[in-house]
Amino acid sequence: MKLLVVEDEALLRHHLRTRLGESGHVVEAVANAEEALYQAEQFNHDLAVIDLGLPGMGGLDLIRQLRSQGQVFPILILTARGNWQDKVEGLAAGADDYVVKPFQFEELEARMNALLRRSSGFIQSTISAGPLALDLNRKQATLGEQPVALTAFEYRILEYLMRHHQQVVPKERLMEQLYPDDDERDPNVIEVLVGRLRRKIEGPHGFRPIDTVRGMGYLFTERCR
Repeated sequence: MKLLVVEDEALLRHHLRTRLGESGHVVEAVANAEEALYQAEQFNHDLAVIDLGLPGMGGLDLIRQLRSQGQVFPILILTARGNWQDKVEGLAAGADDYVVKPFQFEELEARMNALLRRSSGFIQSTISAGPLALDLNRKQATLGEQPVALTAFEYRILEYLMRHHQQVVPKERLMEQLYPDDDERDPNVIEVLVGRLRRKIEGPHGFRPIDTVRGMGYLFTERCR
């Protein structure tokens, strides 16, 4: 998933970018609200983690502005303000959850995963379609209950397509899931990865869940649950 982290403390921002990247996410980490608004306007994100105590425009005003601009991705507040009034104000501004510093990374990641599942319409930690299943916690795919050996990039593509099942996903959106920088993105790489992924997950009885929509992108045709 592509995440936007807004945290002005440089060391924490670095740790969040590193740890979330190690968990398989593409992370854009910025230090202030102005950079965050630019990123949200220019690129697609699946979730944002926002500190309230930002320099200049504060986190609450940033959240309000993101929502007023029509951004619907889940927002998780990360802040040292722990009283209930701040929590209520943050949720009223448009945030979806609240984690207080200091925190355990495992709790933060669990709350983020829950928000990502709900935003995709899933409540369980698994997504399935026919004989294919994804364990979102273990980052493992199975086909007919047999493990499928996927690379990290293949898994990211499959998870994103299944989360957005029966929707056409542009190549550019998939490239954003793999590479944080524009100059690293190559549509030919996506074609190769999707081709390899198809060969690994296509099953018996005509199970062929990934279609190419010419000039538009890819479509996971099966309904996921």
